[in-house]
Amino acid sequence: MILGRQHRRLAVMYNSIRVCRCLKAYPSTIRQCGARRSYSQLTSMQLDLKRALQSADLQSVNGSSFADRSQLKYARRLVIKLGSAVITREDEHGIALGRLASIVEQVAECHLEGRECIMVTSGAVAFGKQKLTHELLMSLSMRETLSANDHARKDVRTLLKARAAAAVGQSGLMSLYDAMFSQYGVKIAQVLVTKPDFYNDETRKNLFSTLSELISMNIVPIINTNDAVTPPPQDDDLIKSKGKKVISIKDNDSLAAMLAAEVNADLLILMSDVDGIFTRPPKQEGAKMIWTYNSDMADIIQFGKKSTVGTGGMDSKVQAATWALNRGVSVVICNGMQEKAIKSIMVGRKIGTFFTNAPTANTTPVETLAENARYGSRILQKLPAVDRASAIYALAELLISKQAAILDANEKDIAIATKEGTAAPLISRLSLTPAKLKSLAIGLKQIAETSHTNVGKVLKRTKISENLNLTQVTVPIGVLLVIFESRPDCLPQVAALALSSANGLLLKGGKEASHSNKALMDVVKEALATVGAQDAISLVSTREEISDLLSMENHIDLIIPRGSSDLVRSIQDQSAHIPVLGHAEGICHVYVDKDANLEKALTIIRDSKCDYPAACNAMETLLIHEDLFESPFFNEVCDMLKRENVQLFSGPKLSSRLTFGPPQAKSLKHEYGELACAIELVSGLESAVNHIHTYGSGHTEVIITENSDAATKFQRDVDSACVFHNASSRFADGFRFGLGAEVGISTARIHARGPVGVEGLLTTKWILNGDGHAAAEFAEGGGRTYVHEHLPVDN
Repeated sequence: MILGRQHRRLAVMYNSIRVCRCLKAYPSTIRQCGARRSYSQLTSMQLDLKRALQSADLQSVNGSSFADRSQLKYARRLVIKLGSAVITREDEHGIALGRLASIVEQVAECHLEGRECIMVTSGAVAFGKQKLTHELLMSLSMRETLSANDHARKDVRTLLKARAAAAVGQSGLMSLYDAMFSQYGVKIAQVLVTKPDFYNDETRKNLFSTLSELISMNIVPIINTNDAVTPPPQDDDLIKSKGKKVISIKDNDSLAAMLAAEVNADLLILMSDVDGIFTRPPKQEGAKMIWTYNSDMADIIQFGKKSTVGTGGMDSKVQAATWALNRGVSVVICNGMQEKAIKSIMVGRKIGTFFTNAPTANTTPVETLAENARYGSRILQKLPAVDRASAIYALAELLISKQAAILDANEKDIAIATKEGTAAPLISRLSLTPAKLKSLAIGLKQIAETSHTNVGKVLKRTKISENLNLTQVTVPIGVLLVIFESRPDCLPQVAALALSSANGLLLKGGKEASHSNKALMDVVKEALATVGAQDAISLVSTREEISDLLSMENHIDLIIPRGSSDLVRSIQDQSAHIPVLGHAEGICHVYVDKDANLEKALTIIRDSKCDYPAACNAMETLLIHEDLFESPFFNEVCDMLKRENVQLFSGPKLSSRLTFGPPQAKSLKHEYGELACAIELVSGLESAVNHIHTYGSGHTEVIITENSDAATKFQRDVDSACVFHNASSRFADGFRFGLGAEVGISTARIHARGPVGVEGLLTTKWILNGDGHAAAEFAEGGGRTYVHEHLPVDN
């Protein structure tokens, strides 16, 4: 959410007062907040400002809890509970030091960012067991030496009592925390409590007074129950303390919930050894992760057994989380073993189960959309090709018949973009016109024509042996995720390509085109309904972070980014397990050979640079044979580009031969994406090819020459996806190639290259038909032999 000016001012005041409370800087710093205030007055002011922030839509309307993950970055006071399974080793004897160090680092970073952090930790028992095991083994070593048959070593674990282990481990655990936090210059304090402390009004008051004082001094309190003397857990979920119901402290989850509510925390993070809340125990078949939980979901969860390490199960975590949420504290239950879990939560990543009292949005979880897309792909694959083609024809017709509604929605997006001061080229990309919709419809009909021979096409047939025949056929990839920026016209194009290739499709568009995308998606759904596959394609309209979508390797088979080079590069960097089809840069070259027709050259150069300078297939560097430098052509091409308002930069060779002229380019490996380009001199064809291989991005290269041998050599030697002779680089486009449309342009060398149409969205599978054949029969003496005869392909 982008804060308005009033929102930002409130946030600054809120943080200033919080800092004043922490530092108690009464004389000077507090005056800067507006007046000289007491500590209690500052606390009251902070609460008032917090309510103002909430009413300004930073937080939900139901209280103090946040309504959406994207708002968690505004959380200032955090309570972080570390479960036993998170910080102990699997053998339950000792601390998982690496994992704990990572968590401490994240808490320290949050603290140093100005957040107020309180930790509730387990681990004393495990730490004590580690120490006691060593001591017991040492004390039993003599007995083991005297009696080889003594099994005392095997019984060491049974000799260890949890309360004794806690007494031994408590000081060691805190020493460990102190050493770890001191690496970041963070002070900590131990607060050791027993559960009855919460039910005695005086001790309870003292406890929270102590916590407030520690927080005000910029110290991180680390709280643990005194397990050496802790009594049996209470039976009631709620007990009364002076007429006020409080949660029964059965474990560290309920302890953390109580603390979070009492100290008015913004966020409670319960770190466990599972990813979050599931509809049933995670290992059971059919268990589904619940990413967002509210009280209406209580009846759909089946709880399993509690952890073998800790004292609380998942049901106790849900009860504690719900109790805290109902008192205005946002809650996330997550897997503490996941790398950087706390930091990911704070930036709004989809980590763990987020508890909210906000009304459930009428949006389908993206996991469900992906599952529907997978199922929809299988429906499309079963359809006759003519039915898929008819759905695309229907989509093309709907773009025209529903034109008024689509353009009305687009006008809303343009009005918002104009109000926000969006640059004119971006508004141009955002806008839809009757001409654009007509052009889209024509392209879609081209895609429909090719749909008859795409899926199930036989590529190869081989006779392996008598009555054993192998066939290779085309099949859809599965589920595609296409992430695109500002251009809503790509939505129906990509939808038609997915339909033609029988792929399921998830579309994630930019918020700047939200109204247009929704209107176009309605049209796509209507076309899909004609063949009973309306769920095969969906628009992801939830607030999923791109990084969350990129981690869905079990649901998504291929990611296709369409947008700026920054977007593409970011997605390529973030996607660790899902392949990405696309290009990060479009550094395209036009080479003017010494044998070029110079009139053709001027036309091609102007079109390549000026027709649509923001396109990835626009010329970025003009290479000119050095023999043409002294000719009138050099001045003519420079003058033409200047008339077109193109800003010129010179390469090093050109710059060395100029007395005055264009400034030298900072880099020849640069995509301008606007009316700007570099000009460089080359000594010949080989020099041009070498320059392209050094500075190019493998997108599109052009040679302008009347020498057919030179053109052939250039097209053979240049290692790019598209290599043209005497034609503008702007022809590198799916529609212009006759593909109807493209999902993107790929500079990769595997699977698909250049403009990617339907064929690039297909893979293959092998179909083998036999008659009781066994591989062993083809071994020596088995009686069967391989034929491997290629058979004709009939489609």
